[in-house]
Amino acid sequence: MLSILDRYFLRELAQTLIATAIVLVAIMAGSQFATVLKQVANGSFPASVMFQVLGLTMLNGLSVVLPLSAFLGVLNGLGRMYRESEMHVLSSSGMGARGLLRPMTLLAVGVAILVGIVSMWLGPWASRTSDSLVAAANRSVIAAGLDAGRFTSLPGKGGIILVDTLSRDGSILGKTFLSTERIGKDGTHHLKVVTGKHGQLYQESDGNSRFLALNDGWQYDIPLDADNWRKMKYQQNDSSLSDVQSDSSDEDPAAGLPMLALLRVDTPDARAELAWRTIAPAMTLALLMLALPLSRQSPREPRYGRLLLAVLSFYLYFLMLELCRSQIVKGRWHHSTPMWIVTLFVFGLAAWMFRRQYMPRKVRQAGAR
Repeated sequence: MLSILDRYFLRELAQTLIATAIVLVAIMAGSQFATVLKQVANGSFPASVMFQVLGLTMLNGLSVVLPLSAFLGVLNGLGRMYRESEMHVLSSSGMGARGLLRPMTLLAVGVAILVGIVSMWLGPWASRTSDSLVAAANRSVIAAGLDAGRFTSLPGKGGIILVDTLSRDGSILGKTFLSTERIGKDGTHHLKVVTGKHGQLYQESDGNSRFLALNDGWQYDIPLDADNWRKMKYQQNDSSLSDVQSDSSDEDPAAGLPMLALLRVDTPDARAELAWRTIAPAMTLALLMLALPLSRQSPREPRYGRLLLAVLSFYLYFLMLELCRSQIVKGRWHHSTPMWIVTLFVFGLAAWMFRRQYMPRKVRQAGAR
């Protein structure tokens, strides 16, 4: 049964945690939106699935945002209580370290379970769903924005395409007009115009390129600022639409694997991914333990002084985990023991600092210097 004081702490800390999480998610959404827009402009995937990919990417990133939100939220919540002398009044009323640890333990366990669910199940599911969504969209000309009777810009390489009819599933095209521009070896700009009675869109087996197969038509190669035009009749002509590129330089094939499948894979990437998923809940507990001593401050202390120290502490801790993860990816380490050592060290250091703050002070004897 929770006491009135426990419910008060849980309510105040949960409110600041949720508010901090909303702010950090909004910041992450802006950053991810710029990345997704860049991928759409480069032709990595059509704009029709942009917001779905953005939402799934943000869901995958919650495994890092939630621990940071909990850390900063608890720091701000307890810091406000210290600055307004609430904690000092409660301490003078008999509340010791145990009175603060009980609601913090409940909050930390709840947030750690949520982070574990996101890092082990929801995050990989979001990564797999995003990849399949992009792959399905790149195989469909309807998803790419093509519509019968309307000029459509080609993503990535530029150009326009026009079809008079289009099948319901987007696989068969009627009369087609395609215009693209290229630069020759001599630096001359060439305009390529292709017409066909019907066509079909297909994708390479590796899924990296899309082509439009046109049948029974004409192809015109028109050098700009020159009169040596070329006209050619063909029975079948395959034209490249755009490469399915990826702007992410740190793509990890193991990121979308389910937990059971990840346990059966013994590669450096899989070991690093498994280590990161399992360390995320423990990282949450260590950060919340660290927030207890860092949040204690006097009423006249600068409000954002401890916050700056907390952000630097989180950055150093996160950087150490990333360094350990990179060593596993490179194959130099074959287990996640260093990551757990760093996490246990941070948790132990935070517990020692917290205990030291609540230790009873020695009574100075009269006449002692």
